[in-house]
Amino acid sequence: METWLEQHLPRLVAELSPCRTCPGANTERGMNLPGQKAVVDVLETLVAVLFPGCHGHAPVEAATGEDALRETLAGTALRLRDQVQRAFVYQCRFEKCRDCGDCREKAVAAASALLDALPAIREMLQEDIQAAYEGDPAARSTMEIVMSYPGLYAITVHRLAHTLYTAGVPLIPRVMSEYAHSRTGIDIHPGAQIGPGFFIDHGTGVVIGETCRIGRRVKLYQGVTLGALSFAKDASGNLVKGIKRHPDVEDRVIIYAGATILGGETVIGRDSVIGANVWLIHSVPAGSKVYNQEPQPFIRPSGSRTETA
Repeated sequence: METWLEQHLPRLVAELSPCRTCPGANTERGMNLPGQKAVVDVLETLVAVLFPGCHGHAPVEAATGEDALRETLAGTALRLRDQVQRAFVYQCRFEKCRDCGDCREKAVAAASALLDALPAIREMLQEDIQAAYEGDPAARSTMEIVMSYPGLYAITVHRLAHTLYTAGVPLIPRVMSEYAHSRTGIDIHPGAQIGPGFFIDHGTGVVIGETCRIGRRVKLYQGVTLGALSFAKDASGNLVKGIKRHPDVEDRVIIYAGATILGGETVIGRDSVIGANVWLIHSVPAGSKVYNQEPQPFIRPSGSRTETA
């Protein structure tokens, strides 16, 4: 191996050099973006602020809790501003300054908006926790939901990421949402608008698209897809971005496991129930119950040699 390295390592370094040849490299003189782990670190700190003592190693000390919170928020604000500023600079370069502005001022405004929104986000999450407790007979306490339910973690991250998304921050909201996706199996685009009292039971395989609008007290089960029916293209064959592609779900709707609801013009009216494994590309009025016809399984008695329908 030593001989191979002596002969080939200079060539390999030259071909893989992050500073010369890799278009996706994040270098100080190139993109100069925050690393994924830096974004995740800020995210986890904000989650810990929203649920003090629940996602760390020990309870918060009552005597020093406010001092620790003050220090945490101050440090997190500066780190977040730095990350957001780098993201704005990158997007400005990527778009060749078509919408150029002062990236530092925009970063300060976006970071401040998220910090200012934390009390309202916590209040909304309390409704999410209560909805989970009321909607899951297996839940023994609200703290069980806070400390263990993947659906609550996913919506917590979403509410943080969505605040940055609405402030126009590029890249970072998607990094946050995809981190939650990797941890929970729940894929919520940061652009989705989701009302309070939202509960995802079990959760694995849920997909919620960018332009979804979801009302209050909505409940989803595992494997639900709120997706796009088709992707519009321009005259050059490129995907058209920024249009409504995903459905709207109004207040107090329940969608059972495996249901697929598609299309930007599809609206599920309030108080509706969508059954398991339903494929739906049309709107339904308020109070609807949508189910597939019950399948008729064939059961062969033990010891039978013939099959009859």
